[in-house]
Amino acid sequence: MRVLSGTSGYNYEPWRGPFYPEDLPKSKMLSYYASRFDTVEINYSFYRKPTAKLLGGWAAQVPEQFRFALKAWQRITHHTRLREPELASAFADAARTLGPRLAPILYQLPPNLKVDGPLLRDFLHHLPRDLPAAFEFRHQSWFGDDTFHALQDFGAALCIAESDELATPRVRTAPFGYLRLRRTEYDDAQLRDWAAWVRGAGFERDVYSEGLRSRAMGAPSSLDRRRRGTAGPVCQRSSVPDI
Repeated sequence: MRVLSGTSGYNYEPWRGPFYPEDLPKSKMLSYYASRFDTVEINYSFYRKPTAKLLGGWAAQVPEQFRFALKAWQRITHHTRLREPELASAFADAARTLGPRLAPILYQLPPNLKVDGPLLRDFLHHLPRDLPAAFEFRHQSWFGDDTFHALQDFGAALCIAESDELATPRVRTAPFGYLRLRRTEYDDAQLRDWAAWVRGAGFERDVYSEGLRSRAMGAPSSLDRRRRGTAGPVCQRSSVPDI
């Protein structure tokens, strides 16, 4: 098991100076980021369905071991609210362009979508089985055994998300894991607690830890601290210098 850590997005101008060199061309941001982090969660794919050409260009800029977690297109999760699973199949066709650099696809549901077990199972049934999927539920009515069992039956991960407003139960439903640790602050004790849980949860494959989407200047440094705190001995990637 490895813990791969990164941020939600990378293309932030306020990171020039604190993280990116001031004179770094925008076209080089991704390759620079990928030399320091293991993965990135792509928000672009939520607003626009990415093309194979675009994804192929991204893949060419990063090392082979780097991973892209694509947030599913909003037409799938928010506009049709999982009721047109064929949209997910089309999205997956483009995502395959990333090849081995593809992390789980994140299906982030709207906060006002309440639990609907048959809807979830029907959507899971139609998902391509060759691509890992993670689901972030943002209404607490989803946090029950029926949801967890449905994800387990189809090998999908419960996205374990934590923010200042809502925390997902720590339940492993797949061999891989997907964490979104997005509280404003984490102290060392909280990070040690997360590291202990990850090590003891029984994950057999990679665990992705995608941190706060923040344009704040200190964001990369903060995420590196979380990376070191949650990964513990299981992640051998060198740390980003403090900034």
